[in-house]
Amino acid sequence: MKSLNVVFTEPERCEMIEEEIADPGLGEILVQTTVSLISTGTESWCYRGQFDADTTWARWVQYPFYPGYSNVGRVVKVGQQVSEFDEGDRVCTGAAHHQFVTVPAETTHLVKIPDNIQDEEATWSILAVTTQTGVRRAEHTMGDRAVVIGLGPLGQLVTQYLRTIGLFEILAIDTIQQRLDMALAHGATHGFCGSAADAHDFVVQHTDQQMADVVYDVTGHYAVLPMGLKLARNFGKLMLIGDTPHPSRQHLTQDVLARQVNIVGTHTSKLPPGKAEQWPAARQMRLFMEYLRRGQMRVSDLITHRFSPTEAPAVYEFLQDNRGTTMGVIFDWRDM
Repeated sequence: MKSLNVVFTEPERCEMIEEEIADPGLGEILVQTTVSLISTGTESWCYRGQFDADTTWARWVQYPFYPGYSNVGRVVKVGQQVSEFDEGDRVCTGAAHHQFVTVPAETTHLVKIPDNIQDEEATWSILAVTTQTGVRRAEHTMGDRAVVIGLGPLGQLVTQYLRTIGLFEILAIDTIQQRLDMALAHGATHGFCGSAADAHDFVVQHTDQQMADVVYDVTGHYAVLPMGLKLARNFGKLMLIGDTPHPSRQHLTQDVLARQVNIVGTHTSKLPPGKAEQWPAARQMRLFMEYLRRGQMRVSDLITHRFSPTEAPAVYEFLQDNRGTTMGVIFDWRDM
């Protein structure tokens, strides 16, 4: 069997390559992809290939590189000693943008999709783990005020989680009004269109001059950390969810010492011991889909673009100059 796969063969070069795929082995399942979600921030960095040396980015992105990790499909074959999945099951996986993928049945990012959740909704489940992990690490208490800087797909999910757990104020900051409007429609209480560097008075106004209990930097841009630190209250927190490929350019401000603002970095599904066992990735994915089922969160109206995978080379070029007009970008494999 052959699979058509999206591949970055070198920096700034995407190709569609047909490759052989074997039948599932012991403890594996074979999945035929229906839709996959582009993680527009991460995958754009991987496409460009510009990272500081000695970073997780430089170690992870080796060309040829297979982008993508938000894949939904149907099980078409089941290997031996697999009892929890059957042919025909719809599943969400952490697989790349491949037409067919072989997945270990015991992998951490693999869950069945409930009947009342659409495939396109389920593709957000991996990003929903990254953001849910970040919100858990913030350890909010009743009445908290939060600032969310950067309202791309991750920032939108953070905003919705904060609304779901009942924060008092959710202050959204982005330079693009369209993204602010989406956040306001999904739970943000107030929005500021502009740079976080200019948002001090806005945060003062909506926090009774106390500043934010928690600031979320979800941008992945090295310049935002010092801006965000100034928006947190004394002894507050800054949650660093966006992972910059250029950490050498990030710098701290005196807020860390003089006002004792605590920086908490979060990454993928990594939680501290104890919480990690209680909330593994698969359980977080199932919780996210339950929130979708109840209507407590929604992502279907965040999807702005749908493309055939055969358009992938043009799509990644498009994303380099059009991040401001995109949100959820889907590859639709159903007609392949």
